[in-house]
Amino acid sequence: MSAATVTALSAEQQNTLLVGVSRTFALTIPQLPDSLRGVVANAYLLCRLVDTIEDEPALSLDQKRDYCSRFAAAVGDREDPVALAAQITPLLSDSTLPAERELMRQMPRVLAITRGYRPAQQLAIERCVRIMAEGMAQFQATAGLAGLSDQPALDRYCYYVAGVVGEMLTELFCDHSPEIARQRETLMRLAVSFGQGLQMTNILKDIWEDRSRGVCWLPRTTFAPTGVDLGDLENARKDAIGAGLEELIGVAHRHLRDALDYTLAIPRQEAGIRNFCLWAIGMAVLTLRRINEHRDFRAGDEVKISRRSVRLTVAALRLTATRDSALKLLFGLAARGLPPPRPQIRDSFSTLS
Repeated sequence: MSAATVTALSAEQQNTLLVGVSRTFALTIPQLPDSLRGVVANAYLLCRLVDTIEDEPALSLDQKRDYCSRFAAAVGDREDPVALAAQITPLLSDSTLPAERELMRQMPRVLAITRGYRPAQQLAIERCVRIMAEGMAQFQATAGLAGLSDQPALDRYCYYVAGVVGEMLTELFCDHSPEIARQRETLMRLAVSFGQGLQMTNILKDIWEDRSRGVCWLPRTTFAPTGVDLGDLENARKDAIGAGLEELIGVAHRHLRDALDYTLAIPRQEAGIRNFCLWAIGMAVLTLRRINEHRDFRAGDEVKISRRSVRLTVAALRLTATRDSALKLLFGLAARGLPPPRPQIRDSFSTLS
């Protein structure tokens, strides 16, 4: 079958793929307006395909670099996705989840949906996937248990895997609404920070699971003053690890406050977009608080928030999505006890103004 004869997935089929690879986004994306719901789901699936290639242990570094580059080209309609999917899918090991394997197999049909979007939407998605693929390939070349060199290196990593997604979402939101477009400068100033807040929370939660895969995304210079060797983190003193985590929790706290400011810059009448952002922020803040309260945790499940907490958070945010003062109050209550936000260092990696 050639790319020209591929049938696009239906909205229901795309949603089924989304549910299989991300419970969180399967919860938040349906809150978006109808005109955004499908395109954001599609963009997320394309980003997840990059993740699947990068996380596959059976692929060599050269293979990952090649496949990521070719996938980015396929998103830009410069590579045949049918041939690419047929080449990658059989190489995926049991480490790749069945839902991710099915997503890879359906890559051509996911991209067939992308082709139906407006040019501005396609450009935003293509830019995001290209930068993510290039950046993740760079970091895979040096990934290991010794961690990243310093905080700026962590910032760069977070930009490639999440900050650029914040920029893409902002472009899609501005394309959706002239009222939002009038806030573009403010939103773009905060978009990268929004993505980094969510990503850093995930990095902190997944420290030990990442190590089991042979990687560590923590910055060495943050832990060195406490005598912690990230290459031997398992044998480091718990209080010394906790001191390093305190610094990173404060950095993540700062970024999540920017994420709230980002959301408040979206016009109140766009309650669906606000909810999409707020639910992710709320769950991240609660997760960050659990990490802070249990800095000696040794598995992500120990700091995972309960389903009850998710339900209560969603209910509270539904009621306050258009009330800025109430949202600030809720954020303050949820962030109670966190280390103070660290001074913000603005992103310098984006090519957007």
